[in-house]
Amino acid sequence: MNAVLQPSACFHCGLPVPSGSNWNVTIDDVPRAMCCPGCEAVAQTIVDIGQSAYYRDRDEYAVNAAGAAMVPPELRLYSNDDAQFARDASSCEATLSVEGIRCAACVWLIERQLTRLPGVQAASLNVATERLYVRWSRAECEPGDILQAVRQVGYTAYPYDAVRHGERLQKASKTLGRQLFVAGLSMMQVMMYVAPSYLAAEDGTLDENMASLMRWASLLLTLPAICYSAMPFFQGAWASLRARTLGMDVPVALGILAAFFGSLVATFTGRGEVYYDSATMFIFLLLCSRYFELQARRKAASALERLQHALPASASLMAGFPANRATTLVPAGSLAVGDIILVKPGEAIAADSVIIEGTSALDLSLLTGESAAQRRKTGERVPGGAINASAALILRVLKPARESTLSDLLKLIERAGSGKPQIAQWADKVAAWFVLGLLLFAVAVFAFWSWHDPAQAWPVAIAVLVVSCPCALSLATPTALAAATDSLLRRGVLIVQPHVLETLHRATHIVFDKTGTLTLGRPVLKQIEGLDGMTEDDCLQVAAALEAGSAHPLAQAILAAAGETPRMLAEQLQEVQGQGLEGIVDGVRYRLGNAAFVAAVAGPPLGDTAVGMQGMTPLYLGTQGRWLTRFLLSDALRPEARDVVAYFHRRGKQVVLLSGDQEALTQSVAAELGIATACGECLPDEKLDFVQQLQATGAVVAMVGDGINDAAVLSGADVSFAMGSGAALAQAHADTVLLSSQLVSVLDTAKTAARSMRIIRENLGWATLYNLTAIPAAALGFLNPWLSGVGMAASSAVVIANALRLRKA
Repeated sequence: MNAVLQPSACFHCGLPVPSGSNWNVTIDDVPRAMCCPGCEAVAQTIVDIGQSAYYRDRDEYAVNAAGAAMVPPELRLYSNDDAQFARDASSCEATLSVEGIRCAACVWLIERQLTRLPGVQAASLNVATERLYVRWSRAECEPGDILQAVRQVGYTAYPYDAVRHGERLQKASKTLGRQLFVAGLSMMQVMMYVAPSYLAAEDGTLDENMASLMRWASLLLTLPAICYSAMPFFQGAWASLRARTLGMDVPVALGILAAFFGSLVATFTGRGEVYYDSATMFIFLLLCSRYFELQARRKAASALERLQHALPASASLMAGFPANRATTLVPAGSLAVGDIILVKPGEAIAADSVIIEGTSALDLSLLTGESAAQRRKTGERVPGGAINASAALILRVLKPARESTLSDLLKLIERAGSGKPQIAQWADKVAAWFVLGLLLFAVAVFAFWSWHDPAQAWPVAIAVLVVSCPCALSLATPTALAAATDSLLRRGVLIVQPHVLETLHRATHIVFDKTGTLTLGRPVLKQIEGLDGMTEDDCLQVAAALEAGSAHPLAQAILAAAGETPRMLAEQLQEVQGQGLEGIVDGVRYRLGNAAFVAAVAGPPLGDTAVGMQGMTPLYLGTQGRWLTRFLLSDALRPEARDVVAYFHRRGKQVVLLSGDQEALTQSVAAELGIATACGECLPDEKLDFVQQLQATGAVVAMVGDGINDAAVLSGADVSFAMGSGAALAQAHADTVLLSSQLVSVLDTAKTAARSMRIIRENLGWATLYNLTAIPAAALGFLNPWLSGVGMAASSAVVIANALRLRKA
């Protein structure tokens, strides 16, 4: 049936393939030529979803440019039944990669278009990562409807794929670089002709024929900049007008066209001023600003992109292990629980696994933000996404790759940046109205100067259109937030919700859980009390010998205090469940455990066994007729807890401690940290009630918990932090996940929030001041078009450079 198709045409739509083009897609192992990037993207999508049979079975080409507003039928192969779109019984969600984003105006335009679509419940495009999050009703909308809506405003969207997304970004960067080069070359050549004419015009030595020749030469040199370099602005403006909106490319495109066509008329008639130098300079400067903006977005999203590319695509499977150690390269997605894999030095671990052979150092920096490698030995678990830094390891897979720690983290990242804080929404609304006001103002200025001084009307109107900088308003917030988010992620803090930095900055109350949050969540040896003659070190070594084979948390605390390898060995060990251990060390029988268990051999206790414990757990060591010592263990405070609490006190925040532990122990920890308000023995619903009561009085509450048993209160707080790692990531209900599980990350986030809000205010203030100063100056004739272009580009550059300061810790 393919016989009717013309092999020399675009394999997808049938239109002629431009000479010199290099768009192609490999279909059934054969490279097929495409006429444009759109057809290339659509064809690649069809191949990616396993529907190459479409091309073998079709009897006509896909819809071409004549029906550009329609989504090709093959894209409707995506349906609500696809697992990648599943959310719940009534709704679906997807993360899409969008091609063609040029600036913050594109974000506003796409979001506005989608929110008009029936059934779309949420649509948010992250300008830094160029990913679009959409949620829609199963009953009212299909994925094809969303793709069509995006296409109608001049963009192409497809389900996010990290590799393809990276390739597209690289291609877009190269295209913008070429456009910038052409614009710069045109500008320099035009200036070579314009500068002599300016100088000669002053002394009257330039005759009319030479002036006309220079104008025609300038026109020819300006055409490449207009027809090629300025296309992003024209495309953006046309997309906005097709959607019946006024995007931020509209005044830019009008300014360029006004300068060019005004100059064109002057060239043909031989009368009036030409602005070829202003037009080419403006295009070059604005492309410079856009190029720097693109690079800033890449830098601001670099940590997220590294995570997206971190999971390996393949793994070395040892199917015959242990009899046969041969390896077979298989897709990482095909690994099943129980498979044995080999991970060589420098390779990433494809799935959560346990080491069955080997010892190595692992780089967990992508998962925790910790730069130092961590040793792992046989029997220990390792997370998917970790990098094997030293020796080869043989591992048994515990979870499929799609359920690995890094995959769980990436699911959270899909939510990260999928919305905007209130300050960004305000800036977008202001920028949208700003464009309309600017166009009306430009018309009024043109009318005034046409009456006052007709010769100045055209250049003044162009200057007004060119000098305005609505992009600076829209870039002020998202660029700063993206840079701050990237900086925090590199330090082990994943911001999931968009409002975190803004809400944390204005929080009035900081509520902490105790166990696992302010404390380590595991017992440590706090004190040794000698009772009868034996030295503390000898008692600790005897206790460590007795506990050497135990996995109990108290035993691990004793072993940690004594050192990794006890100097003594225990024999004839017996464990009495819930009471303690008995064994022989150096020929002497000892008991280690609670007071009643030790008293059976040591005799009546010496004094009150509860004295001095203050909420700590006692562990006694005794032998026949003698009480030797008492070990006091407790859940120790994190080393950074005091600094964190003190910081919030200095910032004027009210710090609260809520814990499910005993009231006495909770008050003891609160007193040690200087926390005035503390409540112990709180059930999860009681913690939530406490927070809601604070909120009812107008408080803005930040909650820091362990992310497991504090799910309800984490969800109920205005902004929340989960101390979590590993599998707990998938169940996190918090707005922020502390990947490193270090409390100091809360302090880092608070400091970054303060810096971010300060820089956002600086950016918004600068953008507002610039426009309030520059636009009237242009309207009064103080700025010519080329100088207006310099000001507009400089304004965007200042905002971007200021925002990127947040990438530094």
